[in-house]
Amino acid sequence: MVRHRSVPRPAVLTPGAATSHFRPVLLDASSPAGLRDLEALAASGSVSAVHDTIEDQLDELIRCEDPAVAHSAGSRAASRHRICGGTPLWHWGTWVFYPWNGRLAHVLPRESFQRVRTDRNRDKIDRAQQRELRARRIGVVGLSVGNSAAVTLAMEGVGGSFRLADFDALGLSNLNRLRAGVGDLGVSKAVLAARQMFEIDPYLDIEVFVDGLTEESIGSFFDGVDGTGPLDLLVEECDTVWAKVAAREYARDRGIPVLMDANDRGLLDVERFDLEPLRPLFHGRTGGSTSSDVARMNRGELLSFLLAVVDEARLSPAMRDAVAEIGRSLSSWPQLASGVMLGGALVADTARRILLGEPIPSGRTYIDLDELIPSVGPLAAPEFVRVMEAVR
Repeated sequence: MVRHRSVPRPAVLTPGAATSHFRPVLLDASSPAGLRDLEALAASGSVSAVHDTIEDQLDELIRCEDPAVAHSAGSRAASRHRICGGTPLWHWGTWVFYPWNGRLAHVLPRESFQRVRTDRNRDKIDRAQQRELRARRIGVVGLSVGNSAAVTLAMEGVGGSFRLADFDALGLSNLNRLRAGVGDLGVSKAVLAARQMFEIDPYLDIEVFVDGLTEESIGSFFDGVDGTGPLDLLVEECDTVWAKVAAREYARDRGIPVLMDANDRGLLDVERFDLEPLRPLFHGRTGGSTSSDVARMNRGELLSFLLAVVDEARLSPAMRDAVAEIGRSLSSWPQLASGVMLGGALVADTARRILLGEPIPSGRTYIDLDELIPSVGPLAAPEFVRVMEAVR
């Protein structure tokens, strides 16, 4: 049973809290220090609502342990007591406070939480594979199109640590394709994605780079702040051409596979620098151009470079028509939520398979829905229509 308790909001919000906070606070009420912190938080006026479904979560854990057992109310209560060791329920598990919305949620301890949250993945992803995926670190550059990929990866349990980079903030025109609301306008796209992922799984490890990838930050993005560890896979979805090239140079130097959804005709791009350390960037479509070369290009040259990257001849008719209108009748590249969501699914599925060791090759694949589900003219043949009219 869900219990919601309204608590008065603080009179004054901390300056910048609405746009900068992205990491939840985890509290262990079974320890004296955690209990003191939880009581202080409750007294602070910062909590807007409490969400406590710990009994329901425990019952799900019990079902996960042995789905064949039909429990009675008494046996469920005995199992809950066994799992908690007699600890009062409100002292057991983890209390998670989300400072950006004031919500306080009560969840299972880390291992039990992961077991229940990913239980419906079986047997598409077994528990050993889930543990393996949990140990992987994934970088996502560009959290507009990349938001869908990052959130889907988190939902599916592909990756336990993430680095998210984007210099931009959410604008109203982004709401045609990002899962967000008007209350999120002005929030860093990297912060927004981190919040959404933490609300799915508060035990994730997420770092954000709100200035995007720069010459100063790119090393830390790939290798970790203070050497916390290298990436295992990169998802590149940024618009800045220098960052697209520099990210691949760093990935190739470190043997990191790169995935890119081009958001047109369902194009998924795979570069297996982990298997091919000398592979040319973008499958050789841009020659030997480096990030230093790109940094000196003018606007027209950058557009030509991007068209080479996405293979202009294979763009959809709508996208080909749009190229000449960008900056005239169009403000930017046209994108639809359906294409972005499809791309997020393609990236997450391919990332999972690569990280689990499947021999996915470098190359490009088109999952073009216009081709797979073609429009073929009238829905009913004239003969069929005449027969139906005669019957009526």
